[in-house]
Amino acid sequence: MEYIRTSIPDVVLIKPKVFGDYRGFFMETFRQSEFDEVCGHVDFVQDNHSGSSQGILRGLHYQLKNTQGKLVRVVQGEVFDVAVDIRQGSPTFGKWVGGILSAENKWQLWVPAGFAHGYYVVSEWAEFVYKTTNYYAPEWERNILWNDPTIGIDWPLVNGSLPTLSQKDALAPILAEAEVFPPGWSIEKLDME
Repeated sequence: MEYIRTSIPDVVLIKPKVFGDYRGFFMETFRQSEFDEVCGHVDFVQDNHSGSSQGILRGLHYQLKNTQGKLVRVVQGEVFDVAVDIRQGSPTFGKWVGGILSAENKWQLWVPAGFAHGYYVVSEWAEFVYKTTNYYAPEWERNILWNDPTIGIDWPLVNGSLPTLSQKDALAPILAEAEVFPPGWSIEKLDME
């Protein structure tokens, strides 16, 4: 696999080696030793799978405690996937990286704890799968408004139409009003408080 650091170096794009012939294809989607070397050691504890139709936007989500790193990929269709740095004191605080993940390109994105994550469905239908480093904890789930102008995500909206959002996402606060990770935070400190 090829590991490419994005403009926010903690967020890593992973391109698998795909071996194909007349029968189909084969690829590794995860190798612990390589991942540890590039991204640092984490333990994945939960796998999730969601399906969404075109124009659905999910995000920007994170857990303030029981923080989650996410290794994300698409197994059907195409999405525009985004990570936003919400670690106060980070040189990239409030910045975002994003790109197309699809069943065709088979790319993955490593979104570590300390980031808000979201995606927008570009294709008619998409299935999105991801591993997490901590269990879902709804009491600690938080979100940030998808179109916060201070973040300025350039979502590739189909036909320029507004996305379809859950009520929770539509009512999300902007970054300036959201609970974020304080300067000097660590996963251990937050999760033990």
